[in-house]
Amino acid sequence: MGSKNKLKRFRENETFANVIQPSRKDISDDFGLKGRWHTFFKNNNPIILELGCGKGEYTIALAKQNPNINYIGIDIKGARFWRGAKTALEEGLTNVAFLRTQIELIDLCFGENEINEIWITFPDPQIKFKRMKHRLTNPDFLKKYQKILMPEGVVHLKTDSEFLHGYTLGILQEGNHKIIYAHHNIYNNIHTPKEATLTKTFYEKQFLDQKKAITYIKFRVKYHL
Repeated sequence: MGSKNKLKRFRENETFANVIQPSRKDISDDFGLKGRWHTFFKNNNPIILELGCGKGEYTIALAKQNPNINYIGIDIKGARFWRGAKTALEEGLTNVAFLRTQIELIDLCFGENEINEIWITFPDPQIKFKRMKHRLTNPDFLKKYQKILMPEGVVHLKTDSEFLHGYTLGILQEGNHKIIYAHHNIYNNIHTPKEATLTKTFYEKQFLDQKKAITYIKFRVKYHL
């Protein structure tokens, strides 16, 4: 993407009512929407997050399927989720928002028990050991999710990375977290929950065309057991 195109999208994002772009200082200094996202959506419907939402197509698809649930796509790259934000506005989807921030700040953006579910869709597996702190299912991130999830809240992980799938299963078992469902090839298993296959990202479709297996884990962090 050219720099001019990026700048254009950044400018458009600033005009979109469904895009929130706080500075790191805003978030650290008691973020105004923390614990009060119902005021943004103007309802008390459940809230579901997609972490690392990219272009936002997964968030948009889920929002269309479930109009009585609010969805927030989170990504630091605003030029990417510009497409999702624009589509939501064009199609009149009032249950969609996009938050531009680092995922490690998630517990400063949402209040305790404010979130119903979290989707992590095809994140960078961060295979190198020195990148372990950036894996979105490492223990530090799980603690952050625990803070914002409701007592029965769940986390969904979809990935084409056998490494991340195995790493996450190990972390969950070691921490005595509740694994609700897990499979290494969800499109080759009749027992796969529909929620795991009903929506496909752009990259997921590419992976399937390449005959790559898609893995899925649905779990609950132990702190709510």
